[in-house]
Amino acid sequence: MKIFLFVFVATLLEATGDAVLRLALHHPSLSARIGLFAAGGLLLTLYGTSLNLAPVEFAEVTGLYVATLFVVFQITNLIFFHTTPKPAVYVGGALIVAGGLIVSLWK
Repeated sequence: MKIFLFVFVATLLEATGDAVLRLALHHPSLSARIGLFAAGGLLLTLYGTSLNLAPVEFAEVTGLYVATLFVVFQITNLIFFHTTPKPAVYVGGALIVAGGLIVSLWK
């Protein structure tokens, strides 16, 4: 459970940092854009730090990471950009999550 928490926090920071940077790219106010770039950069720095502090080798959790990242990115897109996934994303996402679970759990 501790490993999943590290992975979840890393994916949450990555997806949120990416979303904030996308907001910064299109914001009309220069001062807001600079602030958003700084916040996004900080979130992405925290993502890299948290992932590298995980108490396990990244190669061992790659499947779990990719599956979790897919789900968190979809939720982030819904919250930040009000983008609802299309049927192809649900089907492909189910395959990504299934593959991630197979890679993570198959001993």
